[in-house]
Amino acid sequence: MGPLLTRNEHDRFIAAKQAGVPVLECSLDLGRSTTSVTVNDSGWVWQGQTFPYLEVCKERTIYYWDDGVFLPVSRFRQSLIKLVPTEWGPPTFEIDGIKMLPTARISPYTDAQAKVELIQPRGKVILDTCGGLGYFAAWCVQGQARQVLSYEKNPDVCWLREINPWSPSPGEVLSLTLGDIAEQITSVADNSVDAILHDPPRFGIAGELYSQVFYDQLARVIRRKGRLFHYTGTPNKLTSGRDVPNEVAKRLRMAGFGAELHGDGVLAIRK
Repeated sequence: MGPLLTRNEHDRFIAAKQAGVPVLECSLDLGRSTTSVTVNDSGWVWQGQTFPYLEVCKERTIYYWDDGVFLPVSRFRQSLIKLVPTEWGPPTFEIDGIKMLPTARISPYTDAQAKVELIQPRGKVILDTCGGLGYFAAWCVQGQARQVLSYEKNPDVCWLREINPWSPSPGEVLSLTLGDIAEQITSVADNSVDAILHDPPRFGIAGELYSQVFYDQLARVIRRKGRLFHYTGTPNKLTSGRDVPNEVAKRLRMAGFGAELHGDGVLAIRK
């Protein structure tokens, strides 16, 4: 991959040029590493190649280098899918302006680590129902899971993963299937997974992933004593008219789980 550019780094290049500072330490992979660039009036030089300053470098936008030009990491087909920088380094993403990962008080990558620890991944076969940028899967792999079965139905989100340096690549442990888990779940064998991570879009977008039918399928595929973490967020009951976390816990109990509210989700264990 070529360099990834954000408003923060671009502003630093401009400031260095104006101050006459010829060499600058920066990150061109969203904080995964640091590197040196040379700054001059015509552009900035990295790994022997000269890159131009942008006439307009927008906030909340990540740019990637494609065939001689910087382009935003976004696509618009049925929805606007966009990779969005954070102050933490690891990016989040948005669908039609709706932020899909928590970033206000914690890095979305660190947040994923804490949630993966709840299901104790070491040596387990894990079902990752809504893969997104793959942060759950990344921590499962680092946590020495035996196998991670990840599903993502949106091809544009899979494209974001290819560009995002914080997203894991499929390999011996991690498999990524392009498909809707609401449909794909029926092909997962009974009692074949040890743990489940379920991070669906909000209820109003993907209500089928909060249904009793779907939870019954999760109960079917997970082994007894298997752990499940279901992210729900903390929707405002007054504005949404629903108590989603408690509705989720109730349905999971009906499916055969012991379930309790835990942080911004529900932690459940198959009976």
